[in-house]
Amino acid sequence: MVIKITPMTLADIPQIEIIEKVSFPIPWSREAFLDELFKNENAFYLVAKNEAERVCGYVGVWFILDEGHITNVAVHPDFRRQKIATMLIRELIEKALAKKLSFLTLEVRASNQVAQKTYRNLGFEPLGFRKKYYLDNNEDALIMQKNL
Repeated sequence: MVIKITPMTLADIPQIEIIEKVSFPIPWSREAFLDELFKNENAFYLVAKNEAERVCGYVGVWFILDEGHITNVAVHPDFRRQKIATMLIRELIEKALAKKLSFLTLEVRASNQVAQKTYRNLGFEPLGFRKKYYLDNNEDALIMQKNL
């Protein structure tokens, strides 16, 4: 399967909404993505598309001063375990390096070992926890950082 990584557009949002709903207990709304795309000057989003132009996954980041904070990463269940998240984050790392950022951070569920392994393989290291970060079940978030 050939995957193409491109900046998110308005046309991608309906497919991203589907990925949100099947990936997260409390999905972001259409309005949230519209705000990110058109109102948040610090936000930058990438999508992964297959040959049929189907959005397979996406990643978002806020570029703030010399930091990039990854806001969300999701891959549709039909396309998981195909290294799409890795491709998206690698492309995001390249964008961060081009902007001369110092580091990238993110939060991940303490129980999400698969995602944590992906992030570790990309050079992210654990920093600490945000207690009861996730509102759906009060699960802690592991904070991870990659120095650039």
